[in-house]
Amino acid sequence: MTRASVRDLDVKGRRVFVRCDLNVPRTKDGRITSDARIRGALPTVRLLIEKGASRIVLASHLGKPKGKRNDEMSLVPVAERLSGLLDREVDMAPDCIGGETEKLVADAKDGAIVLLENLRFHPGEERNSGDFVRALSRLGERYVNDAFGTAHRFHASTIGVPMRFERPSAGLLVEKEIEFLGKVVESPDKPFVAVIGGAKVSDKAGVVHRLLPKVDRLLVGGGAVFSFLRGRGASIGRSIVETDVPLDVQDIKSPKLLLPEDLVVAPSPKEPGKARAVPATGIPNDEMGLDIGPEAAKAFAAEIERAKTVVWAGPMGVFENEAFAKGTEAVARAIVRATDNGATTVVGGGDTAAALDKYGLADKVSHASTGGSACLKFLEGKPLPGIEALAGAS
Repeated sequence: MTRASVRDLDVKGRRVFVRCDLNVPRTKDGRITSDARIRGALPTVRLLIEKGASRIVLASHLGKPKGKRNDEMSLVPVAERLSGLLDREVDMAPDCIGGETEKLVADAKDGAIVLLENLRFHPGEERNSGDFVRALSRLGERYVNDAFGTAHRFHASTIGVPMRFERPSAGLLVEKEIEFLGKVVESPDKPFVAVIGGAKVSDKAGVVHRLLPKVDRLLVGGGAVFSFLRGRGASIGRSIVETDVPLDVQDIKSPKLLLPEDLVVAPSPKEPGKARAVPATGIPNDEMGLDIGPEAAKAFAAEIERAKTVVWAGPMGVFENEAFAKGTEAVARAIVRATDNGATTVVGGGDTAAALDKYGLADKVSHASTGGSACLKFLEGKPLPGIEALAGAS
């Protein structure tokens, strides 16, 4: 798609409205546990500073407050972290719309950065209501979308607002996402290996169908594997399995498909002391699969290390518990080795990114996507409304 870029946008002396994705994970008391998404917004903010924007107005959601103000989901801690990372003051607006917020933006000193309060404190954001769109639009003279993680949403800040600007533009993070994901879909270097995991396979069914003709190997682990095992008539014990997985997915018999030959099982995730490896086709009736086994981990790692392109979506097990984390760690480290060997490696999804963070490997792959559902939809070939909104007026 043809779209304008923030690199080419005339912002000197202009107020720039930037839709970011600052939806960071946090503890119940509001402490930020990972600032990766905040750091992901910095290149675009710094570029706008360099280009002489008069005001940089940052907008984001946080959590799911359901259209009502909830101080537990305030962006105040994000403003504080942003100030530290940028080494300059970030003004926190009392709301994302309204006279007080408009006055704060208007009266801010030249070159100021203003962070709006949580967009989803207003029902108009998720409803893409006209009044809310107009109120947000008054805060800027230029529009930049740098929130790939919300590009699949039909929300006011991603769809309605850019339509009111002459040249809505993509931020640097959105450009990077499209560059890496586009290469994977359109022109991957061979061998090409895709790794699918996580608790569900139904939300990745479209990705499986689209990538299968392109990949040399499709590795399946995590909870997703049980749909495939059940489709082959194997006993899966008490393993958690989806009941609505399309038959054309779980019945895939392609020689490209590699399922784990062994699994780590236990009576439940709360009994790590009873973890043990068994053949994938021999899960006892009173136990459940919670990780790929050591032989599967070796086989998956070998396939990954031979690859020139790797896409990974979904952990191999309940990696939050060390007893069931070895498969995920093995895949993560194999992907890093593949990267070091010159492969293009793309990791997508919140849980997968969290696994990389756990092992300190987030900056050792070619690209860790900031979008979970948006990443999967892009890989599946579905349009992303937030990206199409930029193409429409460029």
